[in-house]
Amino acid sequence: MTDRSTFQQLGRAVIELEAGALGALAGRVDAQFARACEIILAAAGRVIVTGMGKSGHIGGKIAATLASTGTPSFFVHPGEASHGDLGMITPGDVVLAISNSGETAEILTILPIIKRMGVKLVAFIGNHDSTLARQADAAISVAVEREACPHNLAPTASTTAALAMGDALAVTLLKSRGFTKEDFARSHPAGSLGRRLLLYVSDVMHTGDAIPLVGEDAALREALLEMTGKGLGMTGVVDGSNRLVGIFTDGDLRRVFNRGVDMNSAKIAEVMTRAPKTTRADRLAAETVQLMRALKINGLFVVDDDNRVVGALNMHDLLRAGVV
Repeated sequence: MTDRSTFQQLGRAVIELEAGALGALAGRVDAQFARACEIILAAAGRVIVTGMGKSGHIGGKIAATLASTGTPSFFVHPGEASHGDLGMITPGDVVLAISNSGETAEILTILPIIKRMGVKLVAFIGNHDSTLARQADAAISVAVEREACPHNLAPTASTTAALAMGDALAVTLLKSRGFTKEDFARSHPAGSLGRRLLLYVSDVMHTGDAIPLVGEDAALREALLEMTGKGLGMTGVVDGSNRLVGIFTDGDLRRVFNRGVDMNSAKIAEVMTRAPKTTRADRLAAETVQLMRALKINGLFVVDDDNRVVGALNMHDLLRAGVV
């Protein structure tokens, strides 16, 4: 029976072999790689990724990465392409074919049709002296010295190399297109990144009667009732034009107790924090989180250009929205 140390040694050997294969891959980012980028950037259509077996699985991931980083793309199974799915490829598209041998029969079968359509062909290949390499408009080598499989048979290092080259292609295209974090978020609106980059303060803040506010001539006890009733751990203090002149928070209340202030007779203007920090409705919620963390505060009022209060929010609102 194999012991634990042997398991660890075998696993490390695989990682080390594949790491070596990736290290050698950097030298394959050459003129062919650059040509592939030029072809894809000039294309009016999509990138259609295809591959059989393990290469097909890698192709599916590459297509998904391209699509989420600004290059419209999807995967077509080469076997199914010969039975109707070839109609998914249209003039103006680019085909990215993945084949370690460069002789995958299902891919070679559809090459004549692709060529007749005038579709450009980019290939990830392990054998430069192959049919697919000769037919490609850009042939990128993803060859490895050997597979991690001890029999040098199971696609392991070669599929890892193809995956890494796909990432290199996708990220190069992303940067060339000027694809931003906001563009990425629009492709991932349900993810945490989408929430951080697409959610604005106006989407999260409390408005109208839900905003805790008192006038600057209010008694402290009135402010406490307002703060307790609205449940945000604070109340804003406004002048007659609804301009924010101060804030009173749970922290201020503790300080008032420590000072021995008469809770029954004190005015809010005597104990509030003047000129409080604020935010704007059109500010990204993620930016507001950073501001609150930097200031070590749990709530903010939202004001307009005239410092009139239009909303309020606290850290719990941002947590519920998934921004934090």
